[in-house]
Amino acid sequence: MTSLSRTRRGAELPAKTELPSRHVTLGPHRAPHRSFYYAMGLGPEEIAKPFVGVVSCWNEAAPCNIALDRQAAAVKEGVAESGGLPREFCTISVTDSLAMGHEGMRSSLVSREVIADSVELFIRGHSYDALVCVGSCDKSLPGMMMAMLRLNVPSIFLYGGSILPGRFRGRDVTVQDVFEAVGAHQAGTMSDEELHELECVACPSAGTCGGQYTANTMACVSEAIGLAMPGSTSAPAVYSNRDRIARNCGNAVMDLLASGLRPRQIVTREALENAARVVAASGGSTNAALHLPAIANEVGIEFTLADIGAIFASTPYLTSLKPGGKYVAKDLYDVGGVPVIMRALLDAGLLHGDCMTVSGRTIAQNLEGVTIPPNQDVVRPVTETMKTGGLVVLSGNLAPEGAIMKVAGLTHADFRGPARCFDSEEAAFEAVKQHAYQKGDVLVIRYEGPRGGPGMREMLSTTAALAGQGDDEGVALITDGRFSGATRGMSIGHISPEAATGGPIALVRDGDMIAIDAALGRIDVEIDAEELARREKEWKPRVTRYGSGALWRFAQIASSAASGAITHPGAAGEVFDYSSL
Repeated sequence: MTSLSRTRRGAELPAKTELPSRHVTLGPHRAPHRSFYYAMGLGPEEIAKPFVGVVSCWNEAAPCNIALDRQAAAVKEGVAESGGLPREFCTISVTDSLAMGHEGMRSSLVSREVIADSVELFIRGHSYDALVCVGSCDKSLPGMMMAMLRLNVPSIFLYGGSILPGRFRGRDVTVQDVFEAVGAHQAGTMSDEELHELECVACPSAGTCGGQYTANTMACVSEAIGLAMPGSTSAPAVYSNRDRIARNCGNAVMDLLASGLRPRQIVTREALENAARVVAASGGSTNAALHLPAIANEVGIEFTLADIGAIFASTPYLTSLKPGGKYVAKDLYDVGGVPVIMRALLDAGLLHGDCMTVSGRTIAQNLEGVTIPPNQDVVRPVTETMKTGGLVVLSGNLAPEGAIMKVAGLTHADFRGPARCFDSEEAAFEAVKQHAYQKGDVLVIRYEGPRGGPGMREMLSTTAALAGQGDDEGVALITDGRFSGATRGMSIGHISPEAATGGPIALVRDGDMIAIDAALGRIDVEIDAEELARREKEWKPRVTRYGSGALWRFAQIASSAASGAITHPGAAGEVFDYSSL
């Protein structure tokens, strides 16, 4: 049971005596363990192979995840034909579009930690040797990548693919259009019948939300950071070529096992910088600035919101993808996918081309032969870009640790107005619903940060309602919570420190003038330091609305959004590396 075997490509696999799975398969004292494998129909030859975990977040909650079982099955075929024993399992996924606008959204960010923890614990508990993660909805992508790095066994991430666009009265639509239609309905510019017609056609297939929202943004990250196979993320979920892509991932993880290439050798500071570049160039979700520091933490690299902001400031905005542009994810696939964005950046000297990837080749090698197609405006060369930076990190006396703003699609990136303060998203949404605000107001939503929420809810229902009412740039909205990747308009999130920890956003009062200037990277409340200090002395912390359970635990331990809302020390505090087991 310890003899060497080879992958389909002829590479020699490690002996079983060198792999973690030896602890559940080798020696007379493991006879009880082997009996469990025999109970599942396996024989000695199969038990002697490397054990490869294939995890997906398949569920019947939403279209994001409904097709993942098919892709996981194809991954298993690739693992088996390349000399491994695939073992499939599932983890959770909270779907943001369903959790949006109510208490359920408090579970979303917390689920990232649960996903990472559950994958880690499953692999540790069963002593598997390698891992393929198949994810789709927003938090499953960073959660699974975090687990890959935490375990540091040969691993590959596979994105499940985006949804096809819906068609409504001659134009492509996504779920973003439905959220914004709610605002139009509230404003009286869309009828009940029109709203119903739109909701019935907006989401026509399996797959994740179809713009450059959080899931597709983090899919771009998975390729740019080197944890996904090149070109694997862009094909829509329902396309048959996803089966081939998945099978190739199963083959490739066995090659990684043979070569010994591990995730922490791939995710370096340079790889993180590549990922941040692609996020900014694609006009991606502000949530990436929350997940990249958390991913870096698993490698022991400090990569904060400030670090990300410096990269954003020097990155051209190359795409025209929703919500800041006019195209959907399928359109990006049709012009060549994520590699085309990366090619444009590499040609401009803005990517570290020597970073290694799970293909066993560098970024530059993966992009050989990739070109930017002519006669299209989904992805532009750097020489034709409209402006710099699809996203901007701000700081100032209102956000000493930083805040983030998506400027892709904005007609102007500065704003000054009086504060209207709300201590919950519900209160703000009700005001917007009733149109109880004035043009020029700065709506302040606080106590929605990682600890204060708890769970750092997204504010898409509120921002989409503003957009539907035609006021997405007529008012500004700032929060210590976060925004959906589908949010557009004058919206600033992740204000840190958060209100729950006494951050300056907790001290703002109705009527205080707030100034936002993306060009200068500033967000300030126009009151002097003495007055801020006086208010700080008067401020008293609020008691979280959750006194037990996962949300209570997150409220006790989550870090600032500026460092990723992380919940453990990461690789910097690691004493024992699972991959050395």
